[in-house]
Amino acid sequence: MRSLWMVLPLALFSLPTLGHAASLRCGANLVSDGASRNEVLAKCGEPADKAVRNVAQETKKQTGENESSKEIVYKTFEDWTYNFGTQRLMQVVTFEDGKLIDVQSTRHGH
Repeated sequence: MRSLWMVLPLALFSLPTLGHAASLRCGANLVSDGASRNEVLAKCGEPADKAVRNVAQETKKQTGENESSKEIVYKTFEDWTYNFGTQRLMQVVTFEDGKLIDVQSTRHGH
């Protein structure tokens, strides 16, 4: 039995890690990865703040057998901030192409 307790922690470290899944609880409702803006609005209501940001990303494009060129692609993200009051942390919900991709906690609400 003692050897089981010694091996168990090692076994837990060898488990594959799970990817980060974005989710937001709004009362009894839950929205998660891939939810549309309309679904988030229906379940969580209007956010306290909305912001749009454009991010430039450089990508390589293969032009020939040994040649490549760099191309700049702009992505648009929307960040919605939900303020659930002083007893909870505010939540920033990020959308890309109208789909939920991330949820981050910030400071306590007001």
